[in-house]
Amino acid sequence: MEFTLFILFIPLFLFILLGLAGNKMKPLTAGLVGTLGIAIATILSYAAAFLYFFRIGKTNGIFEDMMPFSVEWLRFTDMLHIDLGILLDPISVMMLVVITTVSLMVHIYSLGYMKGEKGFQRYYSFLSLFSFSMLGLVVATNIFQMYIFWELVGVSSYLLIGFYYTKPEAVAASKKAFIVTRFADLGFLIGILILSFYTGTFDFGMLTADNASLVVQSTAGLSFMGLSVASWAMALIFMGGAGKSAMFPLHIWLPDAMEGPTPVSALIHAATMVVAGIYLVARLFPVYMFGAPEVLTMIGYIGAFTALFAAVIAVTQTDIKRVLAFSTISQIAYMMVALGVSGFGGHDGLGYMASMFHLFTHAFFKALLFLGAGSVIHAVHSNEMINMGGLRKYMPITHITFLIACLSIAGIPPFSGFFSKDEILAAAFHHDKILFVTLWIVAGLTAFYMFRLYFNIFWGKEKTYEHPPHESPKSMSLPLLFLALLTCVTGFIPFSTFISSDNVPFTAHIDWRIAASGIAVALIGIFAASSLYMKGNIKTVKRLAERMGGFYKAALHKFYIDEVWMFITRKVIFRYISKPIAWFDKHVVDGAMNGIGWITQQLSLSIKGFQSGNVQFYAWVFIAGTLIITLWVLFL
Repeated sequence: MEFTLFILFIPLFLFILLGLAGNKMKPLTAGLVGTLGIAIATILSYAAAFLYFFRIGKTNGIFEDMMPFSVEWLRFTDMLHIDLGILLDPISVMMLVVITTVSLMVHIYSLGYMKGEKGFQRYYSFLSLFSFSMLGLVVATNIFQMYIFWELVGVSSYLLIGFYYTKPEAVAASKKAFIVTRFADLGFLIGILILSFYTGTFDFGMLTADNASLVVQSTAGLSFMGLSVASWAMALIFMGGAGKSAMFPLHIWLPDAMEGPTPVSALIHAATMVVAGIYLVARLFPVYMFGAPEVLTMIGYIGAFTALFAAVIAVTQTDIKRVLAFSTISQIAYMMVALGVSGFGGHDGLGYMASMFHLFTHAFFKALLFLGAGSVIHAVHSNEMINMGGLRKYMPITHITFLIACLSIAGIPPFSGFFSKDEILAAAFHHDKILFVTLWIVAGLTAFYMFRLYFNIFWGKEKTYEHPPHESPKSMSLPLLFLALLTCVTGFIPFSTFISSDNVPFTAHIDWRIAASGIAVALIGIFAASSLYMKGNIKTVKRLAERMGGFYKAALHKFYIDEVWMFITRKVIFRYISKPIAWFDKHVVDGAMNGIGWITQQLSLSIKGFQSGNVQFYAWVFIAGTLIITLWVLFL
């Protein structure tokens, strides 16, 4: 399996090649080179998945960890060292398939969508860096290697969100994403340091082995402010995951990230940045389960609140990309809840399996939704729903594929989202009824806001378009069709036979009572959306919004969380923390240094006369000095 090293090196090579020599190529050549490279990486990922799952990965009925490559980079003690390598296990192999597949579709789609854009070669270079960073993150053998690639993912997203660097909104959005996630990453880094200090290792294998016994034993009896040291470490590590996966209240960067090119949004939302937090918790799941169970419970409740919060906001948004952005936040939170309610091993680990299953299916239907939205924007040159309507006649491929994705995310069988969402609802039902009811309500809201989007774009009253809309070129349509196919078939994969919390396959069955309740609430949501938006019943919609009064207005303005953050940062952190520190730095630290320099300068000025070259004066100073020292020794 040493060839898996090339899955990483190919995107890295493409980043360097297109970054340094891209301008010497024609834009189309650069795009094709980037696409061909990621296609090879995709084929290698599929080969790795086939060999691992069907040939060599399973021993005595258990999927084993494999490390085809590892090299020591830094050594601190006998146990504490940082290695760079590749770890293959069920979740990392699954992620290789997800990342390369979605990335390949985005590369192909971008050949049409980004055609004629200034910086076309630079765009493909950044795409390669993003793919390399995420691939490196998922195959990391230790938590410090993961942190290195974690930061690279942040840098890549900064470059891609700010791709249109002449637009002030894009620049502001890229800076916002970078700063918010850096803030969360500080917690991640502190958590890593605490965990490694007590356990003496960064290695995932040692941290999670034997039900995380190393973590449990090395932190036993140690607590701080009522929480165990292990809980503090894992909560801080989760803070990094919450930042990347846009959990409340660190979600504020994700909707603004829509300022980047739409294919980038598909990559960020489906296969890379936002799923990094889910992957982090899944990678360290035994440590959370046995070392910090209260943190796992907290993760479940944060996920449930975020899912509901984001779904309510999505109902009110009019920018189609922002609807999808809040939808992503809500669905990622769904996965987080699944991890929070999961046990360990067999059916107890249903939540873990369901979370990974939903990550897998969501990657394809969310990429399909974003690329479909890009196709619509490409046709009507607007993001606003009010400028759309009746597009199904002009864009049949986009219409059908978008409908498939909507049905999938709404949880309608036999589309993939139904199967993964049903497993999450079942896991929540058996663990915590409050979380189950919350997710059940979110399922209804999801169906409503997705079909509100669908009916507003493709049905409703037909608009007068300046240029007649038309279907997108094949370079954009083919990825839509391929992702639609995956959305239709991936739900039938017996996922629990490949991915489980303890790497032991088990058989999961659909609980039709819970599934029926999920389908029912989704159908209610779809029916409500069709009643209001299918025929463009604007007056009724406005009347309903007016009846909801302040709540609707608050949801439309995202419950003013951005404004709260601005108040906290500007009025509290900047005024009462940063300003005093800046004053102390300027007047005390700089003042002390400047004072020492001034005193030294004045002293040198006053004594420089001694270097006059007058020998009599030197003799007089020597005698006077000797006399003073003699008198001082004799009388003092």
